[in-house]
Amino acid sequence: MLGRLLLILTLALAGCAARPGPEVLAPDAGALPEGARLVRVLTMTTRAPEANLPGAFGDSRSIRPSWLEYEVSVPPGHRPGKIEWPDRNGSSADRNFVMRSRQTLSRDAFAKRLSREGVGLYVHGFNTRFHEALFRTAQLSVDAHIEEKPVLFTWPSAGYPGAYLADRDASDFSRAALADLLRLLTKGRSASDAVPVLAHSMGARLTMETLVQLRLAGRDDVLDRIEVILAAPDIDIDLFRAQMVSLGPMKHPITVLVSSDDLALKLSSQLSARRIRLGLVDVRDPAVQRLAVATGIRIVDITDIPTDDPAHSRYVGLLSGEAGAVVENTLFDEVRLAGAFVFNQVGGVFTGIGDVLAD
Repeated sequence: MLGRLLLILTLALAGCAARPGPEVLAPDAGALPEGARLVRVLTMTTRAPEANLPGAFGDSRSIRPSWLEYEVSVPPGHRPGKIEWPDRNGSSADRNFVMRSRQTLSRDAFAKRLSREGVGLYVHGFNTRFHEALFRTAQLSVDAHIEEKPVLFTWPSAGYPGAYLADRDASDFSRAALADLLRLLTKGRSASDAVPVLAHSMGARLTMETLVQLRLAGRDDVLDRIEVILAAPDIDIDLFRAQMVSLGPMKHPITVLVSSDDLALKLSSQLSARRIRLGLVDVRDPAVQRLAVATGIRIVDITDIPTDDPAHSRYVGLLSGEAGAVVENTLFDEVRLAGAFVFNQVGGVFTGIGDVLAD
């Protein structure tokens, strides 16, 4: 039965399109086309470097994290929500996302870059390769019109749908490193200048475990300076309840984006003895509404957002403006309540379901 489920998961997530390889990280320092945009992505990774391709990282694990800065160009004709990968005609900055340059940094040099400007953190999910995480960070930064400098934390996902358990172990392996990064991101910042943290899928589980670790270590100063979005979180619902008991209310409420048609999370639930995942909860369920209010979080159902991508990646369309949402006025500004909400595609607003609690 387990083998059959893994096969279904592989087919569901891999799809028919071939995935790009790490060769997309070969630097292209040619002339930048008119209308292209440059994005500098600060990157921390617990992946080990690939020996035969400088600047690339695979699924091997490294106790000593690497600190880098990449410069990525986004093509002039870029479509919101998409990553224009190289095709059979090769790679060109006119048509594709291109890695322009990279710089290896020390931890201290990385920290100095953080202190100069506002930053926002992205933590990717299951079945994600290094270059996919890097280009997704650049895409989200451009399409969501994020003013903060993008920071990527990338853990050693195998980038293979059948490696579910290996990925979960790899995310756990990376918890201390993510805690260190959050300390760096929040150092010297005020609580009113919270660092946005977007964590997807299994990366949401990693993020929650890291938050609990910081709370148990007495690092309320870090927790008070971050604002977390969990997109399609692959977290056992009972584990999440236990995490929230240890974590307690956050100064800036956690936002959870859920979709009832998320096939990847349904298969994850099957692999976990039918334990429901947080990203699949029904916001109309009174028990879910009570959970949201009791823990001081916001649970938002985004199932109605149309997408050409798998439902597990629907958050990309929301944050990229494909659904008509104005990100700056929804996720962090207008929805200042704890409770359960449904995204209303018309007008890009969230409609409260059941009881809500003022922030």
